[in-house]
Amino acid sequence: MTKRYQHFINGRWHKPSDGAYFESTNPATLEVLYEAARGNAADVDSAVAAAREAFENPAWRDLSQTRRGHLMRRLGDLIADNAEEMALAETQDNGKLLREMRGQMAGVPEYLYYYGGLADKIQGDQIPTSSHLVLNYTMREPLGVVGAITPWNSPMTLTTSKLAPALASGNTIVIKPSEHTSANILRLAELATEAGFPDGVVNVVTGFGTEVGAPLADHSGLAKISFTGSTGTGQAIATSAASRFIGSTLELGGKSPNIVFDDANVGNAAMGVIAGVFAAAGQTCIAGSRVFAHKAVYDELLEKVSRRAESIVIGDPLDDRTELGPLAFESQCEKVASYVDLGVQEGATVATGGRRPDVELPGYFYSPTVLTDVNNDMRVVKEEIFGPVTAVIPFETEEELVGMANDSIYGLAAGVWTNSLSRGHRIARQLDAGTVWLNMYRAMSPMSPRQGFKASGVGVEHGIESIKDYTRLKSVWVNTDEEPVADPFILRS
Repeated sequence: MTKRYQHFINGRWHKPSDGAYFESTNPATLEVLYEAARGNAADVDSAVAAAREAFENPAWRDLSQTRRGHLMRRLGDLIADNAEEMALAETQDNGKLLREMRGQMAGVPEYLYYYGGLADKIQGDQIPTSSHLVLNYTMREPLGVVGAITPWNSPMTLTTSKLAPALASGNTIVIKPSEHTSANILRLAELATEAGFPDGVVNVVTGFGTEVGAPLADHSGLAKISFTGSTGTGQAIATSAASRFIGSTLELGGKSPNIVFDDANVGNAAMGVIAGVFAAAGQTCIAGSRVFAHKAVYDELLEKVSRRAESIVIGDPLDDRTELGPLAFESQCEKVASYVDLGVQEGATVATGGRRPDVELPGYFYSPTVLTDVNNDMRVVKEEIFGPVTAVIPFETEEELVGMANDSIYGLAAGVWTNSLSRGHRIARQLDAGTVWLNMYRAMSPMSPRQGFKASGVGVEHGIESIKDYTRLKSVWVNTDEEPVADPFILRS
C-alpha cells in the first residue's frame, strides 16, 4: 500500500482541508513512492495561525537564547542519527546519487550546530551619546512568522539553511517544500518536535506552487519570506513582500562562469569543470554552465572534459558505482533536451552527449553534454538550463574574459583556474558574482555567507550575516538623570 503523508501543523499530522493528495514518483524507476497532502490556502492559514500562536507563547517566546541553541543541537543530533534513512529518501525523491546524499546529510546537522552556537550571541551594542547621562543601546529581536519555500534539488540542505537562522533568532516557521520532494521536510518537522521544540514552531504544508506557495508568500501573517527557486517566481515574491513591507531573502537562478586561464593546471581545471556542471546532473543553481577557456588551453581542456564526460557512469543512483543519476522529473528532462536542440539550431556543435542514454532503468536520464561553437548571445549561454549541459567558449585577454563573464543577468557564482595568485585575486574582484572559487568549485559551508548579485537574488544565506535578515533592530534611549527636567521652552546657553 502506498504511504500517505499529511501536513505537519502545530506539532501534529493534519489531513488536507479538502481531502486531496498528490503522488511523488521516483525519477529513476518511475515508481510511485508516496502520496502527500495537496494543500491549499486554508491549510496555509492553519499553519500560519499555529506559527503565530507559537511565536507568542511563553514556551517559545521566553525560552532563553542558550536553550534555543540546545534544542537546535538536539535536532542536529537527531538528523545525524537518521542520516542514512533521510539520504535514501532524498535519492528516491529527486534522483541524486545516494553517495552524494550521504555526504549532504552528514553536513545538514552542521547548520544546526553552527546556528545553535550563534543563538546566544545575537546581541546589540551600546551607542555613544553626547551626554554621559543618556544611555542608548540596540537589541535584535525576532521578526515573527517566517515563510520558507524550498526547492527540489537539495531539499534538506536548502531548507535547513533557512530554518536554522530563523530558529536561532527566535522566529517560528512555515515551510512549503517542493511537491517533488516532500518526504524529508516532513520528517524534519517531526524530528523538531522530537527534539523538544514547542508545537507550532516548525510547520510544513505540502502541495503545489499556485495552491500553497502563492498563498504562503502573500499571507498577511508573515513577517518574512525566504525562497529558493526560479528568478521569475522570485520577482513575484519580492513584489508581494515589498507591498506588505516585509523582508525577503531570495536565492534565485544562475549561469555561472567557470574560467580557465592559460597558466592553469588544465587537468585540475577539467575536473573542476566536470564537478561544476555534471555533479548533481547539473541541477544546482551554482552550476558552472559557462566555461571560458583561454585559447592556449582551449583544445586541451575541451578534450579532457569531453573524454571524462563520455566515461561518466550513468544509472541507478542507489548504486555506488553510478556517477550521474536522472533528472528530477519528466518536464525537467524535456526542458534540458529542448535547450540542447535549441543550441544546435542556434549554431552550436555537440562535442559529446546531447541525447537520452541507454540505461536499464526507465527514468529521466540525460547524457552529460558539452557544447562548442557558441557565443554569449545564444540562449543556451544566456539562460539557465538546470541540467548536465555546459558551453565552452574561448577567450584571449583578461579584459575580454571579464566582459563576457559579466555579460549575464545572473551573478551567483564563478570559478577561476590560474596559478597566478595576483591574477586570481584581480579577477575575483572584477567578477559580478556573490561567490568566487579559485582553483576549486562548489565548496560551501554554513559559516560562509552566500549572496546572489543581480537577478540571482537578494539577501544573505549562511554565515553570521544571515542573522540580520531574520531579526529586526531596535534602538532604546534611556535618560538616567534624576534631576527635574528643564522647561523645554526656556533657552539655556
